[in-house]
Amino acid sequence: MDRTSGTGKYEQLLTRCRDLDPVPTAVAHPCEETALAGAMEAADKRLILPILVGPAIKIRELAAAMGIYLGQVRIVDAPHSHAAAAKAVELVRMGQAELLMKGSLHSDELLGAVVARDTGLRTGRRVSHVFIMDVPTYHKVLVVTDAAINIAPTLEDKVDICQNAIDLTVSLGLRQPKVAILAAVETVNSKMQATIDAAALCKMAERGQITGGTLDGPLAFDNAISKEAARIKGITSAVAGDPDILLVPDLEAGNMLAKQLSFLANADSAGLVLGARVPIILTSRADSVRSRIASCAVATLAAHARRQLVQAAT
Repeated sequence: MDRTSGTGKYEQLLTRCRDLDPVPTAVAHPCEETALAGAMEAADKRLILPILVGPAIKIRELAAAMGIYLGQVRIVDAPHSHAAAAKAVELVRMGQAELLMKGSLHSDELLGAVVARDTGLRTGRRVSHVFIMDVPTYHKVLVVTDAAINIAPTLEDKVDICQNAIDLTVSLGLRQPKVAILAAVETVNSKMQATIDAAALCKMAERGQITGGTLDGPLAFDNAISKEAARIKGITSAVAGDPDILLVPDLEAGNMLAKQLSFLANADSAGLVLGARVPIILTSRADSVRSRIASCAVATLAAHARRQLVQAAT
C-alpha cells in the first residue's frame, strides 16, 4: 500500500535528518526491486551509505534492469540469502556498518544471524520490534510494540520491550514519552494476565526499573487513545488520549492492531528491531519504498543518538 500523500509526519523526520551525516548500513540481500530501490533512494536522500550484501552479479543485473546507477556503492558478494545475512551482521561486528537493513530475505533468516550466540549482535536486552506509525486520525507519530517478534512476552520481556521503545522515542526527540499499556479492560483482573503485567510495569517504572517514560495501564484501547473515553470511564491519567507508545499484551494483538491501522485508517508504518547492538531496519517485502525510507530515517536518528551516547561515555 503506497500512500504517497501522507500527513507530513514522516516528512518531518526526513527534515530532521537533513543536516546529519548518512550512516553506513549493511543491506542484507537486496535482490528484489523494492528492496534495492528503497536502499538506493535512502542513499539518494543521504540517510544511509548502503553496503549491498548478496550475489553481486544478481544485484548489478537488477540495478541495470531498473535503471539504477550504483556508482561507487560497495557490494559485498555473498552466494545466497543466508550467507548475506551472516556477512551483513559480520560487517556490523567489524564496525564497518552502524545499521543493518533487511533486503528481500525472510525476517527469520536475518534475525537468526542477529541472535546467533557467538557471531550475532546480542546485548543484555531482549530484541523487540516497533512499528512507527503515521496514522491520519492521530495527532502525532505512534509507536506500536511488539507486533512482530515476541509471541507471548513475559513480564520480564515486556520490561525490555518497553525500555527499547522508550529509548527509541527519546532518540527521536521526545523527553518523556507516554506509554499506554494495553489490555482488554482498564482495571486489574487476576484472570487477565495482561492487566497484572500492566500494573507491575507501572510500579516498576515508579521504582526506576524502567526509565525515561511515563507509563499507565492497564488501559483499553479506547481510553488509551481518547481523552473523552477516559473521562467517561472516570480515568485520570497523564497518558490517556496522548500516548506516544502503545505496548500491546502479545504479538497477535499487536499485529492485528498495526494492520488495522494500516488497512482501515490508511496509516503508513515503518519498522525497526531494537535491543541489538545496532538498530535493524526490518520492513516487509511487501512494504512500499516510502515505508522503507521512513524506516531508514528513524534508524538514522537512532544511530546518531547512539553515537552521542558512546561519545559521552568515553
